[in-house]
Amino acid sequence: MTLQDFVRVLRKRWVSITLITLLAILGATGASLLAPNVYQAQTQTFVAITSQDSGAGQILSGSQFTLQRVKSYTQIVGSPRVLDPVIAELGLTMTSTELAKRVSADSPLDTVLINISVTDASGVIAARICNAVAVQFGKTVELLETPNSGGVSPVKLSVVDPASVPLSPISPRIKLNLALGALLGLFLGIGFALLRESLDTSVRSPDDLRDATEAPLLGLINFDPDAPDAPLAALDSKSRRSEAFRMIRTNLQYVDVDNPPRSVVITSAVPGEGKSTTACNLAITLGQAGVRVCLVEADLRRPRMADYLGIESAVGLTNWLAGQNDLDDLLVSWNRGLIAVLPSGPIPPNPSELLGSHNMLLLLEELHRRFDVVLFDAAPLLPVTDAAVLARATDGAILVARHGRTTRFQAAGAVEALGSVNARLLGTVLNFVPTGSGSSAYGYQYGYQYGYAGPAEPTALGTGRRGARRKRASGAAADAHRNSPPASDTSPGRSAGGPFVRQAQAPVRPAASGGVVRADFADQPTSEQATDHDNTAER
Repeated sequence: MTLQDFVRVLRKRWVSITLITLLAILGATGASLLAPNVYQAQTQTFVAITSQDSGAGQILSGSQFTLQRVKSYTQIVGSPRVLDPVIAELGLTMTSTELAKRVSADSPLDTVLINISVTDASGVIAARICNAVAVQFGKTVELLETPNSGGVSPVKLSVVDPASVPLSPISPRIKLNLALGALLGLFLGIGFALLRESLDTSVRSPDDLRDATEAPLLGLINFDPDAPDAPLAALDSKSRRSEAFRMIRTNLQYVDVDNPPRSVVITSAVPGEGKSTTACNLAITLGQAGVRVCLVEADLRRPRMADYLGIESAVGLTNWLAGQNDLDDLLVSWNRGLIAVLPSGPIPPNPSELLGSHNMLLLLEELHRRFDVVLFDAAPLLPVTDAAVLARATDGAILVARHGRTTRFQAAGAVEALGSVNARLLGTVLNFVPTGSGSSAYGYQYGYQYGYAGPAEPTALGTGRRGARRKRASGAAADAHRNSPPASDTSPGRSAGGPFVRQAQAPVRPAASGGVVRADFADQPTSEQATDHDNTAER
């Protein structure tokens, strides 16, 4: 992991890191408040030689003797021989073993000083015990150093700094505990963030999606909390999500410049990735660019497209595949002929067989003759094989992945499902991308700014003023090309003008049951002409 990756993880997981650090600080605070106060009293004794000989040699010898003895004296401070008399003198209710845990002694290097420390929950008791231990310790050492033949001990211990009552406890040290708690919480939070990052297999960046699918990224769609109430964002030309769909429209044209796709399956790895709204909005943006589009509801298991568009789906694709209705009776003209929609119709018991049937190939050829681009909203790839079967018969598929939900393994599995039937993956779309300032949103910000501030879209898909000027400059040649009948091609359903050039077609007849608006896609308005569309009669 590079330093840049480490910083990105910290920025993305800063909430969990902060929470863990705060919890550690609260834990340290609680432990400090619940812990009993401990006071420490200290005294200092001086070890001296009481020899009568004051010669220089004797003094040097005595000093060396004292230094060697001091190291041994510190070991007997906590012995029962010292502590039992103290317990009896002060009337303590504890054993010498228990008292020894509270008594400690040390000697500074190259000195004849011995420091004795005693801890207790009461500062007064700690000072009394400490002074008593120092006195009894001196007596014990002198007794031990007294020769067996009698006489005076050559060693004498004197208290040079008696213990005083401590005013503040040595434990708990609240400030130190809080600092240690914050430091420990920070380390735990960073470790937790790195662990989650290593275990998180969800797609959270364009690079994750590219690595999992090895396919070009066609666009990123930002998260919009109002999307459930207003799923058709492409109708609002000023919204960010509308610009994202226009970018997908543009990038789709450059997937294969020599042979642009005309029939595209829009699918996902698992349900809930936003494939249906992506299909609807992409069809709308294509229609706004003047492209003749047919949107087919090919998700014959859980169709949602008709609900988003607000149309009836009682009859549709399955009726035509079963030979029950003519295509003109099933096509629905939506939004005053902006796009044509073929609903799903009744849900069949065998969707995969219907989508892979010979009638489906005939339908695809017929739609190619009538429209420039045909979009299929298909079922997810991993649960069922519907989308893979349909993608094999079309020019390819677009895989929609949801930011933070679709895993890299699911995306790779979807690509494998397409590859198993030799279907083509045209590209991917990352949906629900956050728009905040965090590191997880960098992908969308880059994509949106590039699409908005970059070069204008080509004339075939152009919706801006530059595209309008180019169309006006084309003059009569462009008009003649639009009004000319479709040119024949060696491949079925493929027109010589390409999928992004409008061509004349026969009008869609109303359904026998009524309620289907008559549509004519011979001359659809561009996005700049959309404001005058209400005043234009349907042809």
